[in-house]
Amino acid sequence: AGACAAMSRYSVEERAGPHSPEYRLFFKDAAGRYISPFHDIPIYADAGKNVFNMVVEVPRWTNAKMEISTKEPLNPIKQDVKKGKLRFVANVFPHKGYIWNYGAIPQTWEDPGHKDENTGCCGDNDPIDVCEIGSKICSRGEVIKVKVLGTLALIDEGETDWKVIAINVEDPEADSYNDIEDVRRMKPGYLEATVDWFRRYKVPDGKPENQFAFNGEFKGKDFALDVIKGTHEHWKALITKKADGGEINCTNLTVSDSPFCCSQDCAKATVDAAPPCKAASPIPPEVDKWFYYQKN
Repeated sequence: AGACAAMSRYSVEERAGPHSPEYRLFFKDAAGRYISPFHDIPIYADAGKNVFNMVVEVPRWTNAKMEISTKEPLNPIKQDVKKGKLRFVANVFPHKGYIWNYGAIPQTWEDPGHKDENTGCCGDNDPIDVCEIGSKICSRGEVIKVKVLGTLALIDEGETDWKVIAINVEDPEADSYNDIEDVRRMKPGYLEATVDWFRRYKVPDGKPENQFAFNGEFKGKDFALDVIKGTHEHWKALITKKADGGEINCTNLTVSDSPFCCSQDCAKATVDAAPPCKAASPIPPEVDKWFYYQKN
């Protein structure tokens, strides 16, 4: 199915071409109305069962660092740009691109003004990140339902950057996964590979290895759920203007008590202002390079 195919309750609409600086992926609800994936997709798919919605930004094995654009109206997915160049994550041997489906839980915000009591570092100003470990390779912009299993606390340049480990509820083996130890048992080596990936993925760019809270140990499901709920409370403060979001764009269409609520006409004007959809630009050949280096 093309990028504009309907996906569950949401669909996406591309503007400009993938792997170009202008590329944007806008979201629509089941009725075809434009929405923000950050603010208008509910955090829970099923609150009673602790099943969350996850917006897939990066499909497994791909390199383009796609992310919800928190500072633009409607928060489309775009490719990150660093020093004027489109950003692709390096392949640090033996990894190829991202080793999970990577994305975010909507209606969460890691508040940079809030010092995390567990890590002693402030938030990274983004929705909370998710590594989905199921066997299906998802597509960019897909909204899937996930079961949370645990979390890793990455300290990225002095900021707390939680990485939630989750599994798609539609995975054939989802019932066997209820906590982080199940991942260790059922997918041996995957948690270690995950720490290794986050530790080393910036080294080819000349950066030092990343650090972790808790000695790089994973926290279990209950801990992860508490962290997610905390970031949801911070998002609520952001969207109702009780917290200062700085440059974050809070334009939304569904949060009734939010001063940033806008009309569908205003949302459509935002999308119409973006360049028309076109073919993807080629991925630069150097993105396929494999980096080898001795672990410390």
